Amino acid sequence: MNTKPTHEQAQLHLQVYDLRREARLRQARDWFFKSYIVQTFDDAMRVAGPGTEGGALAMMVISYWEQACALLNYGLLHEDLFFETSGEFFGVWERVKPIVPEARERFVQKQFLAHMEKAAKRYESWMESRSPGHIAAMRQFMKQMSAQIAAGAKS
Repeated sequence: MNTKPTHEQAQLHLQVYDLRREARLRQARDWFFKSYIVQTFDDAMRVAGPGTEGGALAMMVISYWEQACALLNYGLLHEDLFFETSGEFFGVWERVKPIVPEARERFVQKQFLAHMEKAAKRYESWMESRSPGHIAAMRQFMKQMSAQIAAGAKS
């Protein structure tokens, strides 16, 4: 996208950003990146099952980014501006990606997190065209952080 954001897109972008500053969502985002380290659907249910505090925090983060990505995918947010300033959604996608196929099957919901998935695929291409190797480096960093967190939990 080689256009400038419209005033309306910039306003909505700031509103989406402002929501991230809400205290409970900040707490949820902090918890998510420290605690939501899963590889299977069953792992996800252990870490963040329905009716648990972890489940509430995880769904707050996941649903926030799914909604933000829906606004992006419908063209209400400016893609370059979003990708330049909202890379956190990609980290969330990377954390949930392993469980999405099984979640879609179990919930009989083929569109489960489809907006985040669609935006993440575009983000990968967008980022690689501007900063080749960044996605691989980010994935490696996330893998190392997850291993450190897991090692700390065992000690």
